[in-house]
Amino acid sequence: MSWNEPGGNKKDPWSGRDNQPGKPNEIDEMIRSLQDRLGKLFGGGDGGDNKFGASGAGFGLLAAAGIGVWALTGIYIVDEGNRGVVTRFGKYLETTMPGPHWHIPSPIESVDTVNVENQRSVEVGYRSGGGRQQSAGAVPKEALMLTQDENIVDVRLSVQYQIRDAKDFLYNVRDPEATLKQATESVERGIIGKNNMDFVLTEGRSEIADEIKAEIQQILDEYKAGIRLTTVNLVDAQPPDEVQGAFEDAIKAREDEQRLKNEAESYANDVIPKARGAAARQTQEAEGYKQKVIARAQGDASRFNKMLAEYEKAPEVTRKRLYLDAMQSVLHGSHTVMVDSKAGNNMVYLPLDKLMSAPGAAAASAGEDAAPKAEAPVSAPASSQAPAAPVSESKPWRSSVRGREARGQ
Repeated sequence: MSWNEPGGNKKDPWSGRDNQPGKPNEIDEMIRSLQDRLGKLFGGGDGGDNKFGASGAGFGLLAAAGIGVWALTGIYIVDEGNRGVVTRFGKYLETTMPGPHWHIPSPIESVDTVNVENQRSVEVGYRSGGGRQQSAGAVPKEALMLTQDENIVDVRLSVQYQIRDAKDFLYNVRDPEATLKQATESVERGIIGKNNMDFVLTEGRSEIADEIKAEIQQILDEYKAGIRLTTVNLVDAQPPDEVQGAFEDAIKAREDEQRLKNEAESYANDVIPKARGAAARQTQEAEGYKQKVIARAQGDASRFNKMLAEYEKAPEVTRKRLYLDAMQSVLHGSHTVMVDSKAGNNMVYLPLDKLMSAPGAAAASAGEDAAPKAEAPVSAPASSQAPAAPVSESKPWRSSVRGREARGQ
């Protein structure tokens, strides 16, 4: 308990010595000796009682001024984004926020300021050349790692972090950056060793970086290092130079495979809708044809039933009518001239106007040598006296041939 605190009875450590008669005070002796030396320095002489009083007053002023200057050295300002960590005789006292502050000057108290907003980084497997003694390039001792399938990969990792707690950062870990780097390398080797080479070099980069970040943060929290990781970036991951060519060939083959898959999918997306449309159209056409055939068959059946009823009433008349209708249907549009040789007429008249206007008559007369032109009146045999009735018409060469056949009979 301090002598000036409540319960200390207001007794300082020197009060007992002052009350002892005949025993000089050591502090007084030291002050008196210092005053004598200062008096000799400024005024000279042995110094009597008056000189001693004047010298004491001057010394008091100098001491007060010195104490004031010493007290002013305890004023400090914490910049924005920083934290001030105050210690008293080396023991943590408090953490101060940005702004002006005062502490008991050294050697009693001291202040360390720490920037808690700047982004700091640790590089594993390479050096970017930012430091004075560091040169840019790979660090094989840190970069080469073994994968689960017993392949070696060259991995380069960058870790960005901020100081979360200034007190923990300064006093809980002796070298926070070295600790972070060692933890990063250890975690990285463990995670890379649990994955295959293809996964590390291709699609697994982001997943591996997130897993590394989580495990490193857990270790730092256990150490109470006062560090918060912001990002973990897998800068590069590639096979060693000795197998770089083979790996590039494998990557190219994988890219070709993906490209062919994309082209096949694009072709399928183009062909399949067309095929489905054509199939739907054919299905609709078939359905329409089906309905058409069914309707026609039903109509034919209905017509046949009606005709059957009429046929049962008058078979001979119906049969002849059907024959004539069939012949009319067959010979309709035909230009064949049928001549009845049994008729008594010797003169036969042909419809030349219709024969000449028939399709193909001009081509037959101009280009076909085997088709003779139709002759004007053809005489019937002597036994035939009745005029022939034209039944139907056909092409000229057919009429001529049949005319010759009629003359030959």
